[in-house]
Amino acid sequence: MKKRLILMLVMAAVCGAWASAQTRSALRINEVMVENTPGGIADEYGAHQAWIEIFNANFAPIEISSIYITNDSTRPTLYPVPLGDVNTRMPKRQHVLFFADGEPNKGTFHTNFTLVPGQDNWIGIYDADGRTLIDEVIVPASLTAGQSWARTADGEGEWALRTGGNDDYITPSSANVINDTNEKIADFAERDANGFGMTVMAMCIVFSALLLLCLCFYAIGKIGALVSRSNKARTRSAEVGEKVEARDVAHDTGEEIAAIVMALHDHFDAHDRESTVLTINKVKRAYSPWSSKIYNLREVPQRPTRR
Repeated sequence: MKKRLILMLVMAAVCGAWASAQTRSALRINEVMVENTPGGIADEYGAHQAWIEIFNANFAPIEISSIYITNDSTRPTLYPVPLGDVNTRMPKRQHVLFFADGEPNKGTFHTNFTLVPGQDNWIGIYDADGRTLIDEVIVPASLTAGQSWARTADGEGEWALRTGGNDDYITPSSANVINDTNEKIADFAERDANGFGMTVMAMCIVFSALLLLCLCFYAIGKIGALVSRSNKARTRSAEVGEKVEARDVAHDTGEEIAAIVMALHDHFDAHDRESTVLTINKVKRAYSPWSSKIYNLREVPQRPTRR
């Protein structure tokens, strides 16, 4: 029993580790700024440092406290993300920002390395084993102050230079593509300006759901009635079978039948035959016994006589 329990626990741990590794493989380096300017984003201390944005491309939360971030391919475990911080649990399809300021004592999201402006900077993310490379990027040296190197879409697409203009926003801790309008909503509004189609569609959905619900309840009732009748029929057949079996077993010999017939014959012949003529004679009486004074509850007191 203990061996099976230990084996089950080991298998559960292995499956959990494998699932966690598969989940962390969805992490992506999304945007990098090597030289941050006073007009850019500041950390919690008000300093403007180089930053690295990581995106969770999975549709489930990811715990990143066991990954490594580095700018040196020969040192894959350069900066281990510390344990115990609740902010290291990334929600699905969200971003987290690390400041590459070389001051890890400032908090979880401050790395122990820096990025050097004016030269190519390689950045990589390694899994908890320190050997599996999850994602990497080379930030070109052509970036100037206030510019970022970002993907065209969150977690995917080509890398491109962003200057912070109207068409190429710099988006730390935010989506790389900013949509002013929803294309689906705009297309629906164009096709159904008055909302008549939406009203009809909503009513059809509601009534269809109600009809389906009625059919389900009707089918459940029919099934319940069939099951009840089947159980009753099965019970009755079982009772009849038991009675027939008991009767056949107890009274299936000719000797018993003959004895019963003889007993009945002797019983019916044991009494005399009586006449079926009934004679009624009327008795005449002068008074009714119910009106007799002797049946009164109490006697009338007699007056004393004078002498």
